[in-house]
Amino acid sequence: LRHKSLLMKRILLVFLLLVSSCVLAQKIERTLIIKDMDSQLPLEDVTVLVAKTKQILISNKEGEVSFIVNGNSNIQLSHPSYVSMTVRPATLKQNGNIIYLKSSLNKLDELVVTRQHPQKILKSLVANSIKKFNVPARLKVYCREFFKLNGVYSYYTDGLLNFQIVGDQKKLNSTILVEQNRSFGVVEEEVSADLLGYNLNNIMENYYTFKYLAPLLDPKAKDSYYFLVRSYSENDAYYVLTATPLDNSKGLLDEFKIIYDNQKNLIIEVSSKISEISLARNSGKAVKGAKNIYMSNVKTTYRVEEANYFLVSSKEEIGFEKMYKKETKNIEVRNYLVTTNFSNQNYTYLEPQVFKDKSLINKGNSILTNYWDFSGLAATDEEQRIIAIIEKKM
Repeated sequence: LRHKSLLMKRILLVFLLLVSSCVLAQKIERTLIIKDMDSQLPLEDVTVLVAKTKQILISNKEGEVSFIVNGNSNIQLSHPSYVSMTVRPATLKQNGNIIYLKSSLNKLDELVVTRQHPQKILKSLVANSIKKFNVPARLKVYCREFFKLNGVYSYYTDGLLNFQIVGDQKKLNSTILVEQNRSFGVVEEEVSADLLGYNLNNIMENYYTFKYLAPLLDPKAKDSYYFLVRSYSENDAYYVLTATPLDNSKGLLDEFKIIYDNQKNLIIEVSSKISEISLARNSGKAVKGAKNIYMSNVKTTYRVEEANYFLVSSKEEIGFEKMYKKETKNIEVRNYLVTTNFSNQNYTYLEPQVFKDKSLINKGNSILTNYWDFSGLAATDEEQRIIAIIEKKM
């Protein structure tokens, strides 16, 4: 009996060890460093999809992504300018996984001769893309924002948010529930309103209606912009539409680049920045009480996934000087959004749970896990240093 009892204990111990091994095998932390095969430089904005869990990640400036592999799930890497790649988890080590992507830009983009004016093509693209967005939909989003006052990083905030998007082409609305968030730093009351330039309660509506392309859709835009359509290297399905301010154009204007799927008539990426020529022409024209912008960058990317079409990431950066009553202050804000999970299913909620403020800045910290380590956008070494400095100021 005693030998039998001892044998049973050994069997139980072996069983527990096997179960423990299986659990550990199912949830494994992995980090990838994604680089260009030719230049060996890190690649930013590569979309990484964990196939089994449908988790989406975006590589940072250092080419890094960190995630949890849950079971035997393939990892899919994609970028408009690179050949897509699938990585099997069994080939990954715990650390030091460098993945090289091969550039698809092996030839020059060719000018595309079209019967329609590029502005008319853009209008069709915007209309069809808005129509094809999955609405209603739920986006689980990681949000991160840095704030710099007079050259010094003064505030940082990030969080996990659920955006529920409802409505139609004429009127979109988003309801926000905050899962977790954290905020560090102190901002002077006089400039706190300027932090609200990226309003979370209308930011999705802006991205889903392509608000930033509005200047190009104005009929008079032909008098201010030079439009051009080119092929997108070896990806026959993609075209690139650019709009550059003309030499005689007036005002502070952006230059635009729109990558789109010519076969599906869907926008894949939108980027814009202030034209250097336009900025030089308007420098020194500061207006008291106004945001005298000297830097503005916007980039949004969208994903086509079978029958789904949705926002996958956005980056916005703005820098401006503002003359207050007593002095002029320099303000810079950098904001990121990454859709980590997409669903067609609506969530249920109680009205008091809805986040109605414009920014996470005024919301008290709610930290349940180290969500930022697997947020969909890993912080770079420089960003981690900035966060640590701001946190010490608390």
